[in-house]
Amino acid sequence: MNIRSLTRGDGVVIGAAVLLFIASFLDIADCEGSFCTSTNSWEVSPLGWGGFFLGIVGAALIVVSHGLPQTRKVAGLELGQVGVVFAVASAWNILMWIFESNNAGAGLVMGLIAALLLAAAAVAGPLVPALKAPLVGAPRPQAPAPYGQQPGVPGGYGYPGAQQQPYGAQPGQPQPFGAQPGQPQHEPAPQPQAAQTAQPQPAGQGAPASDFAPFWFAVPVARPLYGEDGSPAPIAELAPGTWYLAVEQRGSGLVAQTQDGRRGVLQDTTGIQRG
Repeated sequence: MNIRSLTRGDGVVIGAAVLLFIASFLDIADCEGSFCTSTNSWEVSPLGWGGFFLGIVGAALIVVSHGLPQTRKVAGLELGQVGVVFAVASAWNILMWIFESNNAGAGLVMGLIAALLLAAAAVAGPLVPALKAPLVGAPRPQAPAPYGQQPGVPGGYGYPGAQQQPYGAQPGQPQPFGAQPGQPQHEPAPQPQAAQTAQPQPAGQGAPASDFAPFWFAVPVARPLYGEDGSPAPIAELAPGTWYLAVEQRGSGLVAQTQDGRRGVLQDTTGIQRG
């Protein structure tokens, strides 16, 4: 489960579910007198299971659906959609108990507030920009090291500082091929420079394409990642607030690599944030 894919709306859903769980153990009736006994929602099955428990399950489905790398469905509906239905049903059930009760206790009042907050966050979470913001800030990306370079070691394969100097050679002084250490070097006689003529390029060939440099990026909203073989079904979903590595340019899209090593094509690159 990817915690960084959770939004502020998910944080409100989690807080409302915790408040709903606490309210389920409080008295549902404000009773007075010696013949009044305290009763919580779990002792009244229609209220406990049809109101409080239903809301807690709905909150769990919403949060889990946003944290999974791939969308899961139940009876043709996504887990998040089922969770929204459960949250709204929980708020409606507790509201009906408030209307039918003449002396609603702290458990019902607190449960109604938590259920209404849960239902509002579940419905408005995907719509309100303030609730769509990431719950946990994304870490600053590290610049990708050149191919063959070890972390903390300057240069990569063939780095000059990693090679040993020939015996007798001064640091920074090149030795010609075949020269013995200590022998004086003879400067070659200058030769006249030949006039260089511009060679025309063959027709149909333009300037060489620039090399693609890998970079880190983040998507503004959740976007599907398709397989490199061109299959229409997505292999993963890129979540906002998470940095991914672009390793190749594929037409107008990018070949991205996820944290678990999977690679695919991101076809929609509009609005991405480069690291």
